[in-house]
Amino acid sequence: METAELGRMLGGTSDHTVVHHGYTNYMCDYEVIVYAAADPRAGYVPCHLRYLFRHCVDARVETSESAVSPRGAHGHPIGGLDRDWGTKWRFSAAGARVLPEFWSRALGIDFHEVRLEANGHHLAVVFSDLVVSVVPSG
Repeated sequence: METAELGRMLGGTSDHTVVHHGYTNYMCDYEVIVYAAADPRAGYVPCHLRYLFRHCVDARVETSESAVSPRGAHGHPIGGLDRDWGTKWRFSAAGARVLPEFWSRALGIDFHEVRLEANGHHLAVVFSDLVVSVVPSG
């Protein structure tokens, strides 16, 4: 998979909401589910999209809050920081970015690294293929 194609496939992660991420139940692939909000100007209909990172050999999640995080409905100051507790999602303003092709060169086979930064979670996955699909209702 070419880096440009991968970038196009990940273009839908910016300005959307990460509602779930984690390894699949068969522990080989890593999935990120985003809620793509409606944008009537662009003709988008709201839906959930599944980004399935196939043959994921490394997945790292960092939890990180900024020092100026707005207090949520269940906010509680801890360590001088206001944190959003009780939320079911994380907003992804920047979206995902594809890192340089280090893994393909190092391994000699087609592998990629992608980083997705959401407010509160920073995800990094190393994988060989990406499948994007619409999650059916229900």
